[in-house]
Amino acid sequence: MTTGNNKTSGPGDNRLPLAEDNCLESLTVKIRPDLYRAFHRCSWIIIHETGRSQLDIMQEMVEDFLMKHGC
Repeated sequence: MTTGNNKTSGPGDNRLPLAEDNCLESLTVKIRPDLYRAFHRCSWIIIHETGRSQLDIMQEMVEDFLMKHGC
């Protein structure tokens, strides 16, 4: 399902569409080099399998983390 230039993962997706680039904040996470490589490999696979944007994938990962921890 596509809304403007923002893609979502499907009809049951309840995530909000991404804001414009100028409304986004940066988040720095310090992790081990092996986790860094695994993260980029995983996100690259998701991007190429789904056609979604890198920003959309980042947004989803942070939202999933926050929901998992009840934040």
